Amino acid sequence: MKVILLENVRKVGSIGEIIDVKRGFARNYLISKKKALFASNENIKEVEKIKQDLNKKDQDKKKEAKLIHEKIKNKQYEIRKLSTENKELYGSVKPTEISKVLEENEQVKINPSLIQPSKEIKSIGNFEVLINLHSEVQTQIVIKTIAQEELK
Repeated sequence: MKVILLENVRKVGSIGEIIDVKRGFARNYLISKKKALFASNENIKEVEKIKQDLNKKDQDKKKEAKLIHEKIKNKQYEIRKLSTENKELYGSVKPTEISKVLEENEQVKINPSLIQPSKEIKSIGNFEVLINLHSEVQTQIVIKTIAQEELK
């Protein structure tokens, strides 16, 4: 299925590009998230007209992503969780929890879908987490899980 990209998408293409992708990817992701339009003649003409606006919006998003990157890069955040004697957590640390910690500590809102732990956080220790802030801006933080003392 041919679509026109409305924003830069990592490993797919850039603004205004007409690309051929699988129908499901186009419908379920690109078009539903307003990252692309079906490539009809009318849409192609429309996108040519608004290409500069789209580029400006993308540059603004990139600038904002760089500011967040500077604020949180290489920082370490602590999360307290209940754990067993052999340092295993009851449950794992999910991207939504990491997003809440970043919002509380740094006042930055990051969509949990942009947060990628290098491996599942299921035990006590330090874990690297990759955050995709923009198609061209990524940052890395460290999540340190600590045993939460049980109240007696």
